[in-house]
Amino acid sequence: MDVNPLEAAPAEKDSPATQGARDQAHARLNTWVAIAVAFIATFMGICTVKDGNIVQAMQQAQADKIDLWNFYQARHVRAEVMTATAAQMEALRDASPKATTGVFDRVARSYRDLSKSQTEKMEGVKHDAEAAQAKYDALNYRDDQFDLEEALLAISISLLAITSLTRQRWLFWVAMVPTGLGLLMGLAGLIGLKIHSDFVASLLS
Repeated sequence: MDVNPLEAAPAEKDSPATQGARDQAHARLNTWVAIAVAFIATFMGICTVKDGNIVQAMQQAQADKIDLWNFYQARHVRAEVMTATAAQMEALRDASPKATTGVFDRVARSYRDLSKSQTEKMEGVKHDAEAAQAKYDALNYRDDQFDLEEALLAISISLLAITSLTRQRWLFWVAMVPTGLGLLMGLAGLIGLKIHSDFVASLLS
């Protein structure tokens, strides 16, 4: 009986040794993936706690800044009212008999002094408000670092999941790129390093 050479030959099966080596390689890869995911998840948890504390401090700094600027405006209004009152006293002094000018002078000087006091206190309040704004900006800088860390490590976990499904070793090393960057940004936020990417932060905001 003739054999048709065009007929497909049966697929050769891998030897037990080859299959065993492949299974061991896949098992090692899955172990690396599991360790990486566990480490990344733990690190993200630590960063999330720290970032939550920073967000609370940002909210407090923002509230302090608003309160201080409102207080600044209130003192400004007081100073203006006292200056206007002093001007009125001086105008009344000029239009009054000479016997009463001394009274108007004393009242006008009193209001001038009060206006000067309010103006001096305004500068202190302004300084405190600007300090609260600077504190908010510094905290927001670190909050952006944690946002970048979270985004990069989320990408890493997604790539590691695909690695586990496809069993492609090269995908594991691709996943290590955003992992390394995410760890760097997280450490920068934790210990206050000046590492930042305004461009990436603007894309994520």
